[in-house]
Order: sequence, then C-alpha cells, then structure tokens
Amino acid sequence: MIRISPIRVIGPDNEQIGVVETSEALQMAREQGMDLVEISPDVRPPVCKIMDYGKYKYDLSKKQQKNRASSKSTEMKEIRLGRSVKIDPHDVQIRVDQSRRFLMAGHKVQITQRFRGREMAHKELGIERLASICDDLADVGKVEVAPRWMGRQASIIIAPDKTKIDAFKRQMTKEQLAKEAEELAKLEAQLAKEAAQEDELDDDEDASQGKKRKKGPADDRAVDPVDDEIADLLGE
Repeated sequence: MIRISPIRVIGPDNEQIGVVETSEALQMAREQGMDLVEISPDVRPPVCKIMDYGKYKYDLSKKQQKNRASSKSTEMKEIRLGRSVKIDPHDVQIRVDQSRRFLMAGHKVQITQRFRGREMAHKELGIERLASICDDLADVGKVEVAPRWMGRQASIIIAPDKTKIDAFKRQMTKEQLAKEAEELAKLEAQLAKEAAQEDELDDDEDASQGKKRKKGPADDRAVDPVDDEIADLLGE
C-alpha cells in the first residue's frame, strides 16, 4: 500500500504523467484495469507506475528462466578421443563434429586425449592431434585453455565464438535449429553412456594388470601388451 502523497506517476507505456495525489493515481490505474506499483520508494516524491502487475510478475519469471537456461548453456562438455592415441581418423572426425554441435549450442568443450602404456613416451602425437582439432573448430570456437596434462591424459578447452556462431545460426531455418536441439539431447546421452563404458573397461584392465603383476617378474617379461601397441603406433 502506498502511504505517501503526492507521487510521481509513470503510465503503462512509460509515459511521464507527472506528480499527482496518490488517490488520483489509484483512480487512473483502476480506470485502466491496472495496478499502481511503487518502483522507487526512496526518492521524494516516490515514483510509481501504472501496470498490469500480474503480467509483470509473469514476464519477470520468464526472464529469470531464460537467464538460468543461458547459464546452463555454458556448461563444460567433455569429448574423449578414445582410450589411447590409436584412434581411427574417421572416429576423430566424429568427435570433431560432436564438439562443433556443442559449441554451436553455446557450450564450452574439453577435448581429452588419453594415453596407454608406453604411449606416454610419444606425447607429441596426442598434442598434435589436439592442435589439429582446434584448427578444424576455429570457425566456431576459440582456445580458452591450452593443452594441459593430468596423469596419463592431455586436454584442451575450446570456448564458443559467439560472433561466428550467431552468423551461422542466421543462415539456419527454424526447422534446422529445432532439429539441432533434438540431436544435441541425444548426443549428451550417447556420450554419457560411452564415458561410463570406457571407465568400466579401464577398471577391468587395471584389475587384470594387477593380477598379472602378482604372478611375478617372469610373467611380466613374457607378456607386455603395450609393446605391441607402441610398435603398431610407430609402424614398427
């Protein structure tokens, strides 16, 4: 309830009505089927606006939902380049296309290259691949974090380039944009499933190698599975 009088009144179309008695302003609002809302109570005279308060609250709620959705759109998405550097070029291209889709949707993308066994002796192979992927995505993204190491993997973070992406989207139809949103939801579910499967394989492999090591040095000398991997990797 507005207790002070007079007040400065703004009309429903943001027109300046002027300083009037509060009772007169309330009558103006009632005649238009609207409400009189105090928007600046600390100034003298206080500033009030004639508006549809219910519609105002609804619009404010929608704006807050949009802001939350916008915040969600900047989530980090991880794209893994398989479980080792021995990934087929076709599969790399699939990962590039997936990264592009996330960037187009406004997400940041962390691309991770994992190394197995003695592949760590040839880190440059993974770094070169990450650099190549960055070049492929330069039309929609920009490097935010250069390649960094964490254990047996290297990763790079690419952020969406809003200006370039907006230019792309202006060329797309509403149907194409709607299809992209649908495909994006499917992609997120697919990648989550693949990541879980990879983690399970890693756990099984770690457990298997642990059992082999318990058999003693002679067995380790007889069977070293990473030797064949590195030989294939280097074409030996």
